Amino acid sequence: MTPDREAPAALAGRPLYEPIAELLARFADTTLPDTGQLNLLLQHTAAHTLETRGRPIRFVAPPTVLPAYESHIFETGEVPTRPDDWHDFFNALAWCVWPRTKSRCNALHMQEMQARKDAGLSGRGPMRDTLTQFDECGIVVVSSSAEVTALLATHAWEEAFWERRAQLTVSTRFLIIGHGIWDQLRQPFFGLCAKAIYRVVDPAWLRLPPSEAQAECDAWLAAHLSDPTTVLTPRALAPLPLLGIPGLTPDSECRDYYRDTRQFRPRRAR
Repeated sequence: MTPDREAPAALAGRPLYEPIAELLARFADTTLPDTGQLNLLLQHTAAHTLETRGRPIRFVAPPTVLPAYESHIFETGEVPTRPDDWHDFFNALAWCVWPRTKSRCNALHMQEMQARKDAGLSGRGPMRDTLTQFDECGIVVVSSSAEVTALLATHAWEEAFWERRAQLTVSTRFLIIGHGIWDQLRQPFFGLCAKAIYRVVDPAWLRLPPSEAQAECDAWLAAHLSDPTTVLTPRALAPLPLLGIPGLTPDSECRDYYRDTRQFRPRRAR
């Protein structure tokens, strides 16, 4: 069966699909759910947290002429969702499990658009580019080990993924938010990279039930992005080579794998 004809349920047990695994397991048919099914799913999982300008978020077929994407969502609550399209399907699931963050990102887009208009500036600007990049390929790395997160953030790939492998496995969770990454993970390829935000937590966080941990991280991330001290520029998002995460590929069971700088690039001097 080709990836385009596999059922969403077939992905539920794969690494990095954990935030949406329970939702994927509901769809055993190879035809992706339509907007009606996705709206029911959203109401079941996140209806109490989703609203824009007093209107509930809902998935709709794309209009013939689509105005600015973020503006359309903000003004109408409608998220254009193409039928039988994996990319848009994963975007819908991201709204289900990251509702506060997705809503906050939409509001930040609108705030920045208005700020640039008031300042007489053209173009999208770095903040909006960052929000879009994170929405497409973002990951939150949550760890009880400040040491592990520091190694990953500084591109010490061999030490983090190989030498500290046991420590990383028990201390660190990799939570995808970028729907584009979920789409690409259906056929992982050499060099697949996400853009990471790192978070250090108390070890007790790791013992939370998965759904509780996900909801807590969603609330944290929405607040983090809203914090005026948070830098939102493309360079503020740290690249993370996903195929270095233990369990993603059998190739990673060898130290030399992490010495291939085509995929595990050293950090650029700033």
